[in-house]
Order: sequence, then structure tokens, then C-alpha cells
Amino acid sequence: MTALPTNLTAGTWNFDALHSDFGFVARHAGVSKVRGEFTDFTGVIAVADEFENSTVEASANVASITTGNEQRDGHLQSGDFFLAEEHPQATFMSTAIENFDGAEFDLVGDLTMRGVTLPVTFKAEFNGVAVDVDSSLAGFSATTTVNRKDYGMKFHAAMGGGELLVSDKIVITIEIEAAKQA
Repeated sequence: MTALPTNLTAGTWNFDALHSDFGFVARHAGVSKVRGEFTDFTGVIAVADEFENSTVEASANVASITTGNEQRDGHLQSGDFFLAEEHPQATFMSTAIENFDGAEFDLVGDLTMRGVTLPVTFKAEFNGVAVDVDSSLAGFSATTTVNRKDYGMKFHAAMGGGELLVSDKIVITIEIEAAKQA
């Protein structure tokens, strides 16, 4: 077991959604990337005395998805993708922290979307702590790639040359600022 990163202390750290981002990237027509994000999400990091024993829980309101295009956002909430009416939350529950080197680590856990739960591993990084007179803030970044079809998002439209309108592989990117609770 390893010690905690510099200035990170054991305790409960809540996501600050105003200073965090829960986004994703998909290829469109095989030639460009479309970015989106969930604007309504919550999460908590329970930092343990040994960093590898820490846990992360997060939840996003699927109806808060935004890509900058209302029609596309509505399609993503439909049965072709998230089926938001039946499965309004996408969740992540960590099961392990591995390969921690003082800054970078693997965040292993269960990702649930559209009622399907599968194991994923985020490549994660501890970005440091800012300490103020009456608060402490910690920063983390994490990225993983999932296949949307594994979660029941079976929408399939091929272009004339065979490229998919929407890629199967989706990159999930998370930037978290968390505030330590007293």
C-alpha cells in the first residue's frame, strides 16, 4: 500500500459540478468527432488512509445530455441510445484502484448505462490539491473507451462508403474538482 498523494487527506470529497466536466467523444461519419457532456451529475470520492482503498461513486442525469444540437440530444435520449425515460441515470461505482504511482492510476469499477452494468477501467490522474483558508480542493482526470453497443445502444446507420454514422467506440472523459467535506 502506498501513502496518499501530496496534500490529499483522508475523508469525503464531493464533486463540484460547476468546476467539473463529464464528457464524451464519438466519431461521426468516420471523419469528425462530436463532443457532448452531461450537465447534471454528482459524485463523491471517499479517500482512505491508503489511496488504493479509496472509492468513487458518480451518477449522471441522462436527460442533461448536451451536444450543442437539440435534435441530436433528443435522439441520444431515445430508445436508439440511452432510453432516458426508463433509465434516467448513468452510474459508476469503483471496485479497485490499481497501479498507483503517486499521480497516475487505474480506476476500476462498474459502469451502468441503460440498465446494463459492465466493468470498465479509467486511466486516471491525480492533479493536485489547492488549500485555502477554509477549504481544500482536489483535481482528478480520467478517461476510458467503451463500446456503446455493449450497453444496448444498437443504433446502426452506415454511410455510402460503409463508415458508421455514429462510431461504436465512445471515449468518456472526466475532469473533476472535488471539495473536502468538514
